[in-house]
Amino acid sequence: MASMRAVGLFSKVTFPKFSYLTGSTSRNFTVSSVMLTRTHVNYDVKGDVAVVRFNTPNSKVNTLSVTLQSEFQQVMNEIWSNDAIKSAVLISSKPGCFIAGADINMIENCKTADEVTQLSQEGQKLFAKLEKSSKPIVAAINGSCLGGGLEAAIVCHYRIATKDKKTVLGSPEVMLGLLPGAGGTQRLPKMVGLPAAFDMMLTGRNIRADKAKKMGLVDQLIDTLGPGLKSPEERTMEYLEEVAVDCARGIVNKTVSIKKEKGLIQKITDYVMGIAFVRKQIYNTVEKRVMKQTKGLYPAPLKIIEVVKTGVEQGSDAGYLAESQKFGELAMTNESKALIGLYHGQVACKKNKFGTPQKEVTKLAVLGAGLMGAGIAQVSIDKGIKTIMKDTALEGLNRGQDQIFKGLNDKVKKKSLTSFERDSILSSLSPQLDYKGFEKADMVIEAVFEDLAIKHKVVKELEVIIPPHCIFASNTSALPIGEIAAVSKRPEKVIGMHYFSPVDKMQLLEIITTDKTSQDTTASAVAIGLKQGKVIIVVKDCPGFYTTRCVAPLMAEVVRILQEGVEPKKLDTLTTGLGFPVGATTLADEVGIDVAAHVAENLGKTYGPRIAGGNVDVLKAMVAKGFLGRKSGKGYYIYQEGVKNRTVNSGAQEVLDKFKIPAKPEVSSDEDIQFRLLTRFVNEAVLCLQEKVLSNPIEGDIGAVFGLGFPPCLGGPFRFVDSYGAQKIVDKMRKYEGVYGNQFTPCQLLLDHAKDSSKKFHH
Repeated sequence: MASMRAVGLFSKVTFPKFSYLTGSTSRNFTVSSVMLTRTHVNYDVKGDVAVVRFNTPNSKVNTLSVTLQSEFQQVMNEIWSNDAIKSAVLISSKPGCFIAGADINMIENCKTADEVTQLSQEGQKLFAKLEKSSKPIVAAINGSCLGGGLEAAIVCHYRIATKDKKTVLGSPEVMLGLLPGAGGTQRLPKMVGLPAAFDMMLTGRNIRADKAKKMGLVDQLIDTLGPGLKSPEERTMEYLEEVAVDCARGIVNKTVSIKKEKGLIQKITDYVMGIAFVRKQIYNTVEKRVMKQTKGLYPAPLKIIEVVKTGVEQGSDAGYLAESQKFGELAMTNESKALIGLYHGQVACKKNKFGTPQKEVTKLAVLGAGLMGAGIAQVSIDKGIKTIMKDTALEGLNRGQDQIFKGLNDKVKKKSLTSFERDSILSSLSPQLDYKGFEKADMVIEAVFEDLAIKHKVVKELEVIIPPHCIFASNTSALPIGEIAAVSKRPEKVIGMHYFSPVDKMQLLEIITTDKTSQDTTASAVAIGLKQGKVIIVVKDCPGFYTTRCVAPLMAEVVRILQEGVEPKKLDTLTTGLGFPVGATTLADEVGIDVAAHVAENLGKTYGPRIAGGNVDVLKAMVAKGFLGRKSGKGYYIYQEGVKNRTVNSGAQEVLDKFKIPAKPEVSSDEDIQFRLLTRFVNEAVLCLQEKVLSNPIEGDIGAVFGLGFPPCLGGPFRFVDSYGAQKIVDKMRKYEGVYGNQFTPCQLLLDHAKDSSKKFHH
């Protein structure tokens, strides 16, 4: 729904490209003597310093592919055997990336945990050789240095990084259900300390260069350079290489020290960490936090704690062995496969399969300065798109401007923007009360009230003003785009662009096409969405599209479960126990009780009993009392500024008591309640694929996870059907169908998969 706010661990799931191991299906790093031309790694010698350059061909990033690793091993062997070379520098030929990715297929191609363990052990051996090198090695880092890239950097004797915003270091393996597999779990605690190492590995967050320097991940920082005879990127890379070469030479000549002098605080910290009781408390505290956040649904964080603990308490040999073994075990889990599937899906949904638009959208206009309109305007100006934001009232316009300023100013507070950059971004916004400038707009996105008559009025007004090439996009969350386009003189230029709230935080954009929408219009909508930084799914037009259709039966079931007497907080606990980032009752408040009532009524007219569940009058009665959810301060819960522990709204409970219905004991266990919600969501998703509203299961999984908070550990509704089993889902639904009727009737495509277990949505 357009007003849904997802929170919690993995609610905003971002999978940066990264590498976590070396090796592949090939089990050694030897290169044939006839293989004289290297394509991924080369080096030249500057005096007595070898400069090793990583350069994955035909790619914007360097990836630790099997070829790169083989060539890297060969290059290092040559350097080690050449007495004229005294030291080495590792650097990238790509300005925005040191090493930021691996071919994840290397893991996926492995059939057993032992095979993956072998990959890990090969990586450990390679990096151990680098760490023990008698010739000093300096890592020159500009851009992303993640996963295996970080593991490669920390085995070097010295690390230099640029102050470029793109320069980030991190261990994001946990986001794929894995752990650092090439020694990272053992080296990071020694380098940055136990608490910081746990924070890096358990959150997967990126660390900017300045913070990395303070932590001890980086030894030296250099400034980026401005334009000259060459581009700033080229000049910065040349300067970085020059500094790194001088540094490598200085280490050999003893003018640069690689020994770190420990300050008093560090010495005290080391002493405290030497106490077994203190370490035990850290392990216990971290584990409790992980369990609280993940509900134990993600095995990787717990394995990371276990492996780190093994190394610290039993020694490095035991630690490296545990790391490789647990890495292999994790790679075979359903959770890792689900998260890797989402990673692949996200990559696919960040490409424009509709081609290059005939005209680039450089001037955008947004109608409505409310929560959604202001959010759309913010993510547009943030990417340099000149944007008009129009509202009908000055008060609304001012509120929208305040929202945008606050959103950007929050970035200033977090130091991801400077105040100058914030003001520069804001200069791309033109807030106004009239249609001035719309005659030059390339695209208009309307975010006005969800009323067909109002949207028709807007279409008619705009088509008199906007140029012939201008695209009209609607941010509706449920109204059919075809009905909105019915009054348009150019329906081929009309499209749906369903954003999710808050727009600057939620990654998904659901684009909706009608039979009359042109391919170029779709290409333009996708292009602008990608520029805004969105993950995009494109679906066919129908009431509710894909995402709202999936959440509607879920919300209907929530009302019924509450009517049956399940406490709101218990229902929240049951749904977060499945892996949803927010509980079902909380989700209803986030969506808005009024919005839920509106959608239930509208979709009920189209889809009939299948979308039904609880009594819609429950929602209407709550709306009548002003219980609209979080936005009004009261919904099922009471919301107060600064109060974390919400209390149940007694007024809402009175409404539920009034409409109370007897629970059915045979379908009211905790597991049944969870599966009643889950199966209704999944069945509607599969039906959308059956009806060709979705073009493929990948977009269905991405839309469900990134837009609706479907449990990432399950990988999306289609991945869940594959892993859990279609027949088991059908059996559950037949059981509920016997009690509640056709709201739980499995769709034909789900039945087809149940009949033939070889049928899978993902291959």
